[in-house]
Amino acid sequence: MLIDTLLLLLGLALIIAGAEWLVDGASAIARKLRVSEFVIGLTIVGFGTSCPELVVSLTGAIAGNSDISIGNVIGSNIFNTLLILGVTALIAPVAITRSNRRRDIPVTLLVTVLLVICGFSYTLFGLGTADILSRVEGIVLLVLFAVYIFYSFKNDDGASSQEEKPEKERHIAIAILLTLAGLAGLIFGGRWFVNSAVRIAGAIGVSDKFIAITLLAGGTSLPELAACIVAAARKKGQLALGNILGSNIFNILLILGTSAVVSPISLGGVSIVDLLALLISVVLVWLSSYTFKKNVIDRYEGAIFVLCFVAYYVWLFITL
Repeated sequence: MLIDTLLLLLGLALIIAGAEWLVDGASAIARKLRVSEFVIGLTIVGFGTSCPELVVSLTGAIAGNSDISIGNVIGSNIFNTLLILGVTALIAPVAITRSNRRRDIPVTLLVTVLLVICGFSYTLFGLGTADILSRVEGIVLLVLFAVYIFYSFKNDDGASSQEEKPEKERHIAIAILLTLAGLAGLIFGGRWFVNSAVRIAGAIGVSDKFIAITLLAGGTSLPELAACIVAAARKKGQLALGNILGSNIFNILLILGTSAVVSPISLGGVSIVDLLALLISVVLVWLSSYTFKKNVIDRYEGAIFVLCFVAYYVWLFITL
């Protein structure tokens, strides 16, 4: 118990430090390369914070356990959008740019709809069989992912990387090292935190169902949560938004695509409520660019996101 408590505290410290380093490094890279913070959040931060999901889903695919692969992606995306983006907006309203509204949010909605279509027993683009994400469909998802990333970089004007208040310039090598150190801190710190928390909860008699729904479900999203909270506190809403949208797109197109190529994924175990919660979470982001304060996810909307997340988790508890 003492060792687990120490690992828990060490993991939490690594998560906090890693988030600080990651935001510092990613912001410095954006300024140096004249790339917008949104695109840096979408790619470097989004991919880095999705590493836990990638490991979990690939492990499940290799072991032939498709429930782990698909459940991990759907659960993480709901957690990312409703809880993490909601909390981020509560800390500081998140601005939505014109390109976010015209390209990034619609793309996130589109790939989510594709996954929901598969979950409702339809095939993707008429390929494969119902309820199964085949290898061919996995390749299609990977191609879509590559096209989107290429398009994002090609059409990025770097405008949002110009800070209103000049920050300390860092050498590009230092910025890259900070980013890598931050990612490592988030990933390893998150793993130690979750594993230790699970062992401590088990030792004090907390049920396995409670552990699975709370600690394990949110564990792989700890890097996104820490990175977004720090970004919000530093008024870097575009970095936080890019992280969330990037992580969600990575999860569906890259992680599920790769997992399906390794081993076809069955979607039969996914419930309609899970799919609807996933779809509603992205629709809420899309609506936020047109409601209340236009082009901003404000605190009211952040509160709605969090309440929807709570409602979904209450449903999970009730139906255990």
